[in-house]
Amino acid sequence: MKLPLLISVPHAGLTIPEEVKDICVLTREQIKADGDEGAGEIYALEAAAACYVTTDIARAFIDVNRPEEDRGPDGVVKVKTCHGVPIYAEPLSEAVIENLLERYYRPYHMRLTELAADAKLGLDCHTMAAVGPAIATDAGRRRPHICLSNAGGTCPEEFFEGFINCFAKVFGEDPAVNTPFEGGHIIRRHSAELPWIQIEISRAPFISASEKHHNVLEAIELFCRTVL
Repeated sequence: MKLPLLISVPHAGLTIPEEVKDICVLTREQIKADGDEGAGEIYALEAAAACYVTTDIARAFIDVNRPEEDRGPDGVVKVKTCHGVPIYAEPLSEAVIENLLERYYRPYHMRLTELAADAKLGLDCHTMAAVGPAIATDAGRRRPHICLSNAGGTCPEEFFEGFINCFAKVFGEDPAVNTPFEGGHIIRRHSAELPWIQIEISRAPFISASEKHHNVLEAIELFCRTVL
């Protein structure tokens, strides 16, 4: 029986949209460094969860975890990576931006809304740099191995406390709570449809990627057995 969860993995993709291939100046390594490296393996939970949503498009080009109206440098359509590297050889036109939103951003959120009725909890799943990048509020500071976030109320408190306890038991350490991440646009936007929690696992090699995957799966299975 599948776990009654809606899994969102928004930043595992590496694909450059066709609309901007000719003006993208990033290398593959720079695209990878701006996304959630390892997320595809750590959160490979399609077989375990009732619902699973991801995208092949890289975060550097469309960030589905930003509000659509956020047009800043680190907004929904970025102009620089999180490391301050320019993305394009020339500015994007409004027509190109609208096309990117219509083809890649809006369908992701529509899918999350459509699947909300088929789950009891949504999990927005990320990996984070071991040290805060230049654009972050914690730039240059070492991050915890695990951060769990609820943006101050995107799920019932008993869900959040139970989730924290399950991760602490399986990983053998207490997760950080709402720091350095309080919870992004996905869990905030969709919490009226379904309770949501954001997961951030450090890319630091404190254990292997396969062990991170195993532990995440064990922790969410434990949560579903004991809380849901």
